[in-house]
Amino acid sequence: MDQESQKKAMLEKMKEHKKEVKTVRKIVFIVALIVIVVTALIGTSVYFYVSSALKPVDPDSNKSVKVEVPIGSTVDSIATTLEKKNIIKDAKVFKYYTKFKNESEFQAGSYKLTKSMTIDEIIQSLKTGKVYRQPAFSLIIPEGLTLDQIGNRVAKSTKYSSNEFMKLVTSKSFVKKMRAKYPELITKKVSNKNIRYALEGYLYPATYAFFEEEPSLEEIVDQMIAQTNTVVTQYSDQLKEKGMSVHEFLTFASLLEREATAKTDRETIASVFYNRLEADMPLQTDPTVLYALGEHKDRVLYKDLEVDHPYNTYKVKGLPPGPIANAGKESLDAAISPAETPYLYFLADKNGINHFAEKYEEHLKNVDKYIK
Repeated sequence: MDQESQKKAMLEKMKEHKKEVKTVRKIVFIVALIVIVVTALIGTSVYFYVSSALKPVDPDSNKSVKVEVPIGSTVDSIATTLEKKNIIKDAKVFKYYTKFKNESEFQAGSYKLTKSMTIDEIIQSLKTGKVYRQPAFSLIIPEGLTLDQIGNRVAKSTKYSSNEFMKLVTSKSFVKKMRAKYPELITKKVSNKNIRYALEGYLYPATYAFFEEEPSLEEIVDQMIAQTNTVVTQYSDQLKEKGMSVHEFLTFASLLEREATAKTDRETIASVFYNRLEADMPLQTDPTVLYALGEHKDRVLYKDLEVDHPYNTYKVKGLPPGPIANAGKESLDAAISPAETPYLYFLADKNGINHFAEKYEEHLKNVDKYIK
């Protein structure tokens, strides 16, 4: 091989070597990038998991759970017991948190703890030998109440009158403040001129614990709205799939809450309402008539059905302008996951049992059989 050929061969080898080096660098870069991304994902997942585990199991629970801590118990055994009793979410997180905070010397004894307690409150209880925090009072808000009925409940448990409650929840400035605080929950749809009360249906039915003797009225209402926000957020993906707004969701669920007497009825009634909406039929649900009248009556009369009002679903097709009451979890579940039925009609007999029909003729037979 002459000198020129050797030179060319050497250049080719150098080029190949450079290519190999570039390839190796690319592989190293890709592997390093993958490692960084995986590490970041793991770190983020761990962070959110630990953050969640440090929060109360159920912030709204006031039910006491008896927990026995025998003499000689270790942090490990106490953490395991608390997790089994569902007082904490994760025993390992509790154990490492106490070590990080340098907490120890927990006292043996019998404790009545709640799922609403924070880890710091649980630690303080175990250190002092007594429950660290007890609510000053609790406020029970059942499903299916309207704003004015909730106001009456608040008046019975606090120093605030029902008039003061209604003045606050109907205040434009307060509604604006809540819209700013919970923009995903309370949208511009509550500003519809036909809506009676902007926050109707936005105060979640639950048992609320208050640890101050006299919280402000705004704090009381804010806690109820915050709970609605927490619950509704769980349905975000399903609402997107349905193409349904939060306001429509709460409105639909409120109809089920006022109509249904059992969980299975909610799902079936939901199917009737969806079927009617699809068929461009009026919903014709009596509770909307009562809401339009602004009265709490045991029975809707034929003359009541003729009231000219945006909430009267006998006169106006589609959903009413807004919720007619606060809806509970079962109604929310039924609104998002209705039964699949062909029914277009239903009625409740004297015992509150609902009877469903696909055809109007069948519905008339049910009227003769169960009503007349």
